[in-house]
Amino acid sequence: MKARFEEYGLETAEGPHAAVGPNAGDPHYEPTREGARKIEEGDLLLLDVWGKLKGPDSVYYDITWMGYLGKIVPDKYAKMFSVVREARDSAIEFIQENARARRPIAGWQVDRVARGVIRKAGLAKYFVHRTGHSIGRDVHGAGANMDDLESHDVRRLIPHTCFSIEPGVYFPEFGIRSEVNVLVEERDARVTGPAQSEILRLLA
Repeated sequence: MKARFEEYGLETAEGPHAAVGPNAGDPHYEPTREGARKIEEGDLLLLDVWGKLKGPDSVYYDITWMGYLGKIVPDKYAKMFSVVREARDSAIEFIQENARARRPIAGWQVDRVARGVIRKAGLAKYFVHRTGHSIGRDVHGAGANMDDLESHDVRRLIPHTCFSIEPGVYFPEFGIRSEVNVLVEERDARVTGPAQSEILRLLA
């Protein structure tokens, strides 16, 4: 993947991360030779990728997608992904509605919306990190984080700022996350790339 980054004129300070099994169940997993697992048929794959165009003013793009190494995605994975997707989309809709109405909101409020969906599904204890982080010239920027767990971020979402929305649930055997980036504009907010709608089947 890093070779493909070079082909497209992209750079990244580190990463990407590909994880299966218990490694995917660790939201802070970083690949090491000792801890890596072979990717095999029947695995659920979590792929976390971030990069930017080479240049001093480039802004990072940071996404997580899920794939399954098989022909049919097991129900237990599909159901968990649907909860995570609903949490992601509910947070995005909350941001957009308030941006269009020009109502100020803070990062902690966005986190509560996403976390509320996962809590309603009975999975609150498995969502163990903030909903999103600021993005800029560094992959973790200096703006508002979507956070009411690790901190109570009272900073407002302001136009011309970008951040991730990335709810997830993590179990000892596997983890599921969906991550998109949101750009706040003067009177709206938009997702800056595709949003995954279902786990991809990676074997025909």
